[in-house]
Amino acid sequence: MSKLIGIYGASGFGREVLPNVRRSLAGEGERLVFIDDGSSAASANGYPVFDWAGFLSQPEGDKMVTIAIANSRVRAAIEQKVQASGIGFLDVCADNNVLYDEVEIGAGVILQPFVTITSNARIGRQFHANIYSYVAHDCVIGDYVTFAPAVRCNGNVHIEDHAYIGTGAILKQGTPDKPLVIGHGATVGMGAVVTRNVAPGETVVGNPARPMVRA
Repeated sequence: MSKLIGIYGASGFGREVLPNVRRSLAGEGERLVFIDDGSSAASANGYPVFDWAGFLSQPEGDKMVTIAIANSRVRAAIEQKVQASGIGFLDVCADNNVLYDEVEIGAGVILQPFVTITSNARIGRQFHANIYSYVAHDCVIGDYVTFAPAVRCNGNVHIEDHAYIGTGAILKQGTPDKPLVIGHGATVGMGAVVTRNVAPGETVVGNPARPMVRA
């Protein structure tokens, strides 16, 4: 049976994800395309670009989608649309990812090259981890969480839904009875060193990380 795989998002991250998706293809009978509702381009990096209606109209009976969009709210909305159409999600994992024992990950994960997840980590749906990031032991990560490149998430950290962790951020290790908590929808800035809990919706920056003061 022929299969159509769509990478939802033809901008920068989608094109970065493309090679990992391509390596996962089984061979004949599988076709790879981009889906982008805001693009006027006919192709990206040699692959066709369709809007959602165009993707649905393609002749393949078996379709799967991976959502390569960093904005977690947009990702969640697209997830609902894909699920309503009865289409499943493709998990994207690079060949050199390292996953240790007792790791649980929800549907729609994207793990870019050199990502490591160590023992007894629990991760929700539509998690994105960009290159050289890691998740250490006993971490609990919610749905729609995004790691930019080189995030260091040490053990016993709890990250709630829709949090964004910026490039090179370091999350200090918590303890089993007092995990470090990154709240719902919080943002950790690039290079921040987080040593205390981050409140829901808060943006923290610096070393040690402090709430960002807006002018």
